[in-house]
Amino acid sequence: MTAASTGFAQDKTALFKIVTVKDEIVVALSAEEIKKLGGNDVTHIGQALKAQGELTLWQYAVRKGQDGELEQAPRQRVSVLGHDSLRVEPLASPLRVVPVPAN
Repeated sequence: MTAASTGFAQDKTALFKIVTVKDEIVVALSAEEIKKLGGNDVTHIGQALKAQGELTLWQYAVRKGQDGELEQAPRQRVSVLGHDSLRVEPLASPLRVVPVPAN
């Protein structure tokens, strides 16, 4: 796992791609979740998955915003289970990133 720049919303929502043998999803961490993990790079997410065995994150997907522009937005909460063949990658989106909903 390597660190790189990620896509950020104004509230510092960080986007990441979770890649498994079968599929991949885009997920996000809020500023609060980043603080709990100790940082916003893939190393911190990988370490948390290894230590905790799972993380509950927001799955993100592309949609049209109210202004008609495409944006990365929260879709649903998902639980990501730690696995040896799972990979976490930073995602720099050229689209506007909608902040993670308040808990």
